[in-house]
Amino acid sequence: MNKPENKQQVELLKRLARVEGQIRGIQKLIQQPDADCEKVLQQMTAARRALDKAFFEMLACVIETNVLDENQEAAQRMTEVKELLTRYA
Repeated sequence: MNKPENKQQVELLKRLARVEGQIRGIQKLIQQPDADCEKVLQQMTAARRALDKAFFEMLACVIETNVLDENQEAAQRMTEVKELLTRYA
């Protein structure tokens, strides 16, 4: 397995590992005979928000890469950023 190259990668991997742990916790909650549905929903909401935050950090990284690409004109870079936002946000 390759080591992460920079701080952003390390932080994203940590965040995803936490989400993975949250999902495992949700699965255990659901498996309990007396599972509290509201508690499951709370945990799902927390996991979804954590995953959303990771998603937006990754989207920002992609946008930043496009904006900083000096091989393209500014108008072309902005067009690509708009397309990214339309596609993923």
